[in-house]
Amino acid sequence: MYDYFYGTQSDMFTFYRIPKALFTDERFAALSVDAKVLYGILLDRMSLSAKNGWLDEDGRVYIIFTLEEIQSSLGCAVQKAAKLLSELDGKCGLIERRRQGLGKPNVIYVKNFADSSESKIKNYENQSSGFLKMIEYQMYT
Repeated sequence: MYDYFYGTQSDMFTFYRIPKALFTDERFAALSVDAKVLYGILLDRMSLSAKNGWLDEDGRVYIIFTLEEIQSSLGCAVQKAAKLLSELDGKCGLIERRRQGLGKPNVIYVKNFADSSESKIKNYENQSSGFLKMIEYQMYT
């Protein structure tokens, strides 16, 4: 039987961070839970790639994460690993895969969906409406 956590013991583990928006945003409703978990694993690898300076000629961070590594991480078959990558790539564009050539693994770009033009527009609307409210407040006080 397992013991309880006491005090700050819960800080002793490392965790994969999976963006909450993958579960709450309608854009990602069609994604399987396994694909969402894989995206979290790929995000984790992104930080390692960034630390190691894995940047392309345009300064974009990329990762190399083979089907075998996905299989090992998720405990699944190669067909499932390939299906999950296709889901992230084709269904919603959360990743982009680029072939490197014969016998070399694909380069994977993990996309930043939080930086989409839609969120920029919402952010601008929120900022500008707050700015207008502040001006209105100053005018009438």
